[in-house]
Amino acid sequence: MFQTFDPTTTPEQGPPRLAKLRGAMADQGLDGYIIPRADVHQGENVAPRDERLAWLTGFTGSAGFCIALNDIAGVFIDGRYRLQVRDQVADVFTPVNWPETKPGDWLKDQLTSGIIGFDSWLHTQHEIEQIEKALAGTDITLRPDPANLIDHIWDDQPPAPDGKTIIYPADLAGKTHDEKRSEVAQTLKDAGQNCAILTLPDSIAWLLNIRGSDIDRMPVVQAFAILRADETVDLFSNNSSLGDLTDHLGGDVRLHPITDFTDHLNQLTGTIRVDPKSAPLEVTRQVTKAQIAYDEDPCILPKACKTDAEITATREAHLRDGAAVVEFLAWLDRQDPETLTEIDVVKTLEGYRRATNALRDISFETISGTGPNGAIVHYRVTTQTNRQIRDGDLLLVDSGGQYIDGTTDITRTIAMGDPDEEPRRCFTRVLQGMITLSRVRFPKGLAGRDLDALARFPLWTAGLDFDHGTGHGVGVYLGVHEGPQRISRASEVPLKPGMILSNEPGYYRDGAFGIRIENLIVVQPAPELPGADDRQMLSFETLTYVPIDRNLIVTDMLDVNQRQWINDYHTDCLAKLGDRLSTDAKAWLTEATRPL
Repeated sequence: MFQTFDPTTTPEQGPPRLAKLRGAMADQGLDGYIIPRADVHQGENVAPRDERLAWLTGFTGSAGFCIALNDIAGVFIDGRYRLQVRDQVADVFTPVNWPETKPGDWLKDQLTSGIIGFDSWLHTQHEIEQIEKALAGTDITLRPDPANLIDHIWDDQPPAPDGKTIIYPADLAGKTHDEKRSEVAQTLKDAGQNCAILTLPDSIAWLLNIRGSDIDRMPVVQAFAILRADETVDLFSNNSSLGDLTDHLGGDVRLHPITDFTDHLNQLTGTIRVDPKSAPLEVTRQVTKAQIAYDEDPCILPKACKTDAEITATREAHLRDGAAVVEFLAWLDRQDPETLTEIDVVKTLEGYRRATNALRDISFETISGTGPNGAIVHYRVTTQTNRQIRDGDLLLVDSGGQYIDGTTDITRTIAMGDPDEEPRRCFTRVLQGMITLSRVRFPKGLAGRDLDALARFPLWTAGLDFDHGTGHGVGVYLGVHEGPQRISRASEVPLKPGMILSNEPGYYRDGAFGIRIENLIVVQPAPELPGADDRQMLSFETLTYVPIDRNLIVTDMLDVNQRQWINDYHTDCLAKLGDRLSTDAKAWLTEATRPL
């Protein structure tokens, strides 16, 4: 299996490792040290070698950081992880609600003076500037150092990854890498920039039409690159399989060991483009002869706006994946719930995806949470937490697959037995928000923040809400979490045709149950309406086709349009998936998609 269930950390590991870190801090004359989740590429998924936050604290979430001082160590976590962190860290660590509490403000509350160290390869210019701005006027200072204190005390740190790298077919990408380099280089010329520093592996993978396996769940190769205005690229990586792709890359892409990266930075002249929100601070510290133009990674936006070929490919991936999920749901419905555990659910679902003979990896660790575990937003089941399913439970299953033609991400909440009325009413409110976002037409130029409230309104009317964004961007055989597009209160990026996002409102009751319903959607021009004005409108096309549990819907709460949407969606599920299913699964789907 791709997924394993052994605990990767324990709370007991934290106290001795924190003591060891504090000893190293004292040796360096530091009063504190910042330990991020991120690696040098600022990725959400990191290699075992870069799991420094988990190694120190025991916290395994995909976002967060620790600031260790001499008498307190704060673990900063957002709303997705406030239940998880309680179980994973020892009491020598203090959970801190973030971003409500900013690191600079927290430091001012804890110290009157001191020197805080950090690894300048693991933090961005933007991140450090925000902390320094908050500390202005105090006697607290930050000290950058490319030598990492955790690496210094981590005796059995794993080696750097060296996975297989492959060519991504141009017919799936919709463009050759020559075409992509030419188009992105033109943006540099238009801006008067000589080159751009690329530090995000998914940007590099997209640009060069390659994929890798250096990181689990994320098909990229760890690398840095310098894209020049003359359309050439200097590619820096220690991945040994890149040498096998020289015919594909061609003479305009020059390969170098990663150790040469800083030397090349030192020699750059002219005006170079650096993304202050993703490039390591150390990159700018190494640029000594060139003028830096701070601007967004030039691959980010074109990568987000999928080509017609990518959208066509990902539609097929979602139908293949949807059929596998329906086979799983049909199997689940035949079982006695109380004979199953959360791990049984994960294993069986992955088995159906593997049976497609197209699965390259899962796109993230499958979340299978029943009863109170469903309220842990990014719950990962282990042999220690594995819960027996009980009659009346809600089962939340959030999962996805990595296929050569697309990346999927789907959540379904399923009634196991006969749930109470209150969870059903909460489920229906979540569903109402998901439907509203699916149906919306909106003017060109609006951002995710302008739409986020639509998914929350039915919950708000009952005094309910959820502590995560409504939607994240998704790649095509790349990251299941992709920027810059999002549907959240914090997103100011205008939504554009071709952007793929998730639509996943939820509701979580601590100690009781969790609910989330998720489809992937893609931005498209809205169909014209008779008599409408000439304002350009956008809408969403649904990519995910798997039925929504009718047993959890309080039909009387739905208005006529919401009910029609569900019935139409279920009709489409049967039409699109029926011929892809086994006889038993098709019979189950026919029943599951009956009109409300």
